[in-house]
Amino acid sequence: MDYLVIGATAFVASGLTLFSGFGLGTVLLPAFALFFPAPLAVAATGAVHLVNSLFKAALLGADADWRMVARFGLPAVPAAIAGAWLLAGLEATRPLFTWTAFGRDFGPAPAGLAIGLFMIVFAALELQPWFQKLAVPAKYAPLGGIASGFLGGLAGQQGALRSMFLLKSGMLPAQFVATGALIAAIIDLSRMPTYAARFSSDIIGEARDEIGLIATGVACALAGALGGARLVRKVTIGSLRAIVAAMMILIGAAIAAGVIGG
Repeated sequence: MDYLVIGATAFVASGLTLFSGFGLGTVLLPAFALFFPAPLAVAATGAVHLVNSLFKAALLGADADWRMVARFGLPAVPAAIAGAWLLAGLEATRPLFTWTAFGRDFGPAPAGLAIGLFMIVFAALELQPWFQKLAVPAKYAPLGGIASGFLGGLAGQQGALRSMFLLKSGMLPAQFVATGALIAAIIDLSRMPTYAARFSSDIIGEARDEIGLIATGVACALAGALGGARLVRKVTIGSLRAIVAAMMILIGAAIAAGVIGG
C-alpha cells in the first residue's frame, strides 16, 4: 500500500508540476508523512524533488536564465543549510506536549509541529486568489532566495516563494520552468548533505531501510515528468489545487498534533 501511495502521488504530481508550476514537494510531503517521521518525510521528499529537478533541468536547461539562477540560487545555499540544520536539531528533541485519545498517547516533536504548521499555512495561502497571482519585483531575488532556501531546508516548501519571485522576471514559459528547476536543484543539493550529517542514527537507519520506497518515488516522478503533457490536459488545475490544499491541511494538522509523522 505504501509503495502504491508514494508511486501514484509522485507520478501525478510530477506530471502536473512540469507544465503547471504546481509544487511536487507540496503534494508529495503529505504522502511521505503518512509513513515516515516528519523530518524523514522532508528528507525523502527532498531526494525525489532533487532528482526530478535535475531531470527537468536536463530537459530544458538550455532555456534557463542563468543570471536569475545566480541571483536567486546562490543566496539560497546558506539559507537552505541553516533550515536543514534547524530541522535536524528539532528532530532530536522530545514531544512538546502529549494528549490521549482512544487509549493512545499522541504528541508532536518540535519538528513535526513546525512542518505541520507550515503545511497548513501554505495550503491556506494556496487557496487564496491574491496569493496565486502574487509576484515580487525581480530586484528582490536575493531575498527571495534566502527565504525560499530556508523554508526548503526546514519544511521542504520552497516552490511557492520561488514562483512568487520569478513571476516578475519576464521569462518565457520554458525559461520559467528551466530556471525554477535549476534553483530547486541548488537548494536540494544544499540541504540533503545537511540532513545526512545531522539526523540521528535512528532516522538515518530508517531511511536506509526504506530506500526502496524512496526509489519508487524517484522513478515514478521521472515517469510522471515524461507523461506530464497528456496528464495535465485531463486535469483542472483549480480543482486539483483545492483537493491538494485540503489534503495538506488535514495531514498538516495530524502532523502538528502528533497523530502521524511522529
